[in-house]
Amino acid sequence: MKNLAPEADSSSEPHSSLRSAPDLRSRLTSGLRQASAEPATPKTHEANSSPSESSAQAPASGGLSNEAQEIAESLHDDGVSVPVLAGTVRLVDMALIAATGVIAAVTDAGATQFGLVHGIAVAIAMLFSLAFFQASDAYQVSIMRRGLSQIGRIGAGWTLVFGMIFLIQMTTGLGSSLSQNWIGAWFVLGMTGLVSARLVVYRIVRHWMESGRLERRAIIVGGGTAAADLIHELESQSDNDIRICGIFDDRANDRSPPVVAGYPKLGNISALVEFSRLARIDMLIVCIPLRAEQRVLQLLRRLWVLPVDIRLSAHTDKIRFRNRGASFIGTVPFVDVVEKPITDWDMVAKRVFDVVFASLALVALFPVMIAAAIAIKLDSKGPVFFRQKRYGFNNEIIDVLKFRSMYTEMADPDAKSVVTRNDSRVTRVGRFIRKSSIDELPQLFNVLRGDLSLVGPRPHAVNAHTDNHTWDEVVDGYFARHKVKPGVTGWAQINGWRGEVDRPEKIQKRVECDVYYIENWSILFDLKILFMTPFSLFNTENAY
Repeated sequence: MKNLAPEADSSSEPHSSLRSAPDLRSRLTSGLRQASAEPATPKTHEANSSPSESSAQAPASGGLSNEAQEIAESLHDDGVSVPVLAGTVRLVDMALIAATGVIAAVTDAGATQFGLVHGIAVAIAMLFSLAFFQASDAYQVSIMRRGLSQIGRIGAGWTLVFGMIFLIQMTTGLGSSLSQNWIGAWFVLGMTGLVSARLVVYRIVRHWMESGRLERRAIIVGGGTAAADLIHELESQSDNDIRICGIFDDRANDRSPPVVAGYPKLGNISALVEFSRLARIDMLIVCIPLRAEQRVLQLLRRLWVLPVDIRLSAHTDKIRFRNRGASFIGTVPFVDVVEKPITDWDMVAKRVFDVVFASLALVALFPVMIAAAIAIKLDSKGPVFFRQKRYGFNNEIIDVLKFRSMYTEMADPDAKSVVTRNDSRVTRVGRFIRKSSIDELPQLFNVLRGDLSLVGPRPHAVNAHTDNHTWDEVVDGYFARHKVKPGVTGWAQINGWRGEVDRPEKIQKRVECDVYYIENWSILFDLKILFMTPFSLFNTENAY
């Protein structure tokens, strides 16, 4: 198949019938880490762009085309996580089984009460139900969107559960004291509840499928014949949940057609980054031969800052991969290079963590916040709170709430001038609340609202800069820290990187800590940072 990137390294390794996807993934990931650790070079795009890249540049304004803008705006709605959906349905099934067992015991005239034996029977039924429903694919979206098929699988599974209960009774004698009336009532109530619930699931899933909330939205990076072949293969897969939203390619139309397999080319890679900021995109599929590692790495260095999964299409290389490090959509192989951080149940767990601990913190710190508000009002004229535009998740601009620490007439909501030691703009109370980080406490309301997380990379002001250079110019890959929600506290602050950023090395260290946090996140890591935060406040060297 024709190479999509003639400028790439053609001295590729010999093809083999079995290739290690983890080896390729580790090499590319290592290259990304090395690039992210380097300071950014001055931005001279015109001088550094290759001829093929400059020939396909976006409009002079640097924005998206009208077509790309319209498509991005139409894709801005929230998606539904398939693992969370399947897990929620499992929980509903188990809750119904337990509830109908209790109700059957209460309504059974021959049973005295719901006792230990009943509880054991319910637990056994729940285990068998999970096994039988899972074996019949009852938790697959492709089945949940089918009414009769779903009900048939649930009915057959529930019947098998009671067959196993009767088999255990006959062969072991366990549960022989259970009332047959209770068992019969439980079977009927359980069947009614499970079937009714699945009818509701069917309606909801169908609605989400029609509205596009259960699909994975993908962008093809790279065009031409290889992209067309990939699209045809994806569309031929049964129960394919991938929706191709467009194609982006740096090459001009003479090398990359404006329409591939019916999908438009919406712009170059710079436009793709902007497009992904506006649209809800789940996956980027890089359709470039795997042997062109340098070309692939060049693209990944520009794309890895986005909060999306990045997959390398392996269909053009006709190589059979080991499963570890690779994924498949139907029979189409991909190399998994970049994973979207904190997704599915991890996202649910982190949100519950945020709401619970932020609520507890507000209750515990409420007297401190009241005292701070009174002190601010008594110290200087103006409002108690101060709002500032900062970068949130995926570069979205959010309003961050703080206690006002400057004189109102000298406030700097655009962060045009950084706060320095003995800054005359800062009030007497302001100096204290800034050193102690009390001025950050109102951000707990941002956490409850969902703009911030309790733990994460600190939200930086939109115009934050050092030596007249914005921080994305100072640090290569700076925006990778926005792949997750920013936090009230973070790993960088725990390690002493808080306060004034007067040297490029300081923001470089912050970003390194932020990327480390994103790549190693866990609930226990959040708890560790939260526990260490009060102790880190004793380091006030750069806080003023």
